[in-house]
Amino acid sequence: MRRLGIGLAALGRPAYINIGRAEELPLSRTVRELRDATWSVLDAAYARGVRWVDTARSYGRAEDFLGGWLIARAPVQVTVSSKWGYTYVGDWKMDADVHEVKEHSLDRFQAQYGETRTVLGEHLSVYQVHSLTEESPFFQDVPLQAALAQISSEGVRVGFSTSGPRQAETIRRAMALKVSGQRLFSTVQSTWNVLETSAEPALREAHDAGLHVILKEVLANGKLALRPPMDVRRVAFRNHVKPDALALAAALSRPWADTVLIGAVSPSQLEANLKATEVSLDDEDLTLLAGVKVASERYWAERGALPWT
Repeated sequence: MRRLGIGLAALGRPAYINIGRAEELPLSRTVRELRDATWSVLDAAYARGVRWVDTARSYGRAEDFLGGWLIARAPVQVTVSSKWGYTYVGDWKMDADVHEVKEHSLDRFQAQYGETRTVLGEHLSVYQVHSLTEESPFFQDVPLQAALAQISSEGVRVGFSTSGPRQAETIRRAMALKVSGQRLFSTVQSTWNVLETSAEPALREAHDAGLHVILKEVLANGKLALRPPMDVRRVAFRNHVKPDALALAAALSRPWADTVLIGAVSPSQLEANLKATEVSLDDEDLTLLAGVKVASERYWAERGALPWT
């Protein structure tokens, strides 16, 4: 359980791209209703031994929901990771034209770090550049890099998350980044699932170099739970679990994965996901699962086409 974490991307705002989310949430999705849903998932996860929670400034009210829960449930002991770089602009509308805007700048970092600290206080353990890519201006912004190094010296671990078909290249470039002779990043959060495995070699290198590796989107935004390939169904059947638990078990089978995030939006989804901890995959299982991966470009094109609902 201590290798598992709860991700709040699908709970902090009324619309998101996860398949199978809508059926588990109230139709109206008011701020109060999503706060209550978030607290229910956090309570259930904590009771089962999960001790990592991941959020972001752009996840709508997710940081606020988490901050309130931490105060109400004190003295809970959890590792909290958050991210900066995207701003939520959806105005709590399901049909917003734009839900989030990305900007990797010193001004954006300073503003969002202050906001995160106001909400999460000393609970913040890890602060990550949100969806870093090879082309990000971050890599040329020396003052911004120095500002991140400063919070690292204050006890907050500095990390980055990745997305897109060139995650591996981004990971390697970020790992090489140093400020005053010291490696800047100590954590990396990347998309990995049995459909999209391209970042695996770089993530293994990161783990071996001492970075804490966090896996996100291990259910491929719900696709592996509700629309899995036939071989995923076969392996799940062999192991007496449903495809969602099987997909999570595949992530947990990677020894270089330090934390695996679950994106459940209800206690029932969480309980189904946690069946992953009862699965031990053998060589035949892993061989079958290795055959379901798709080209990165195709995976990310399909992900980009998912509607916000």
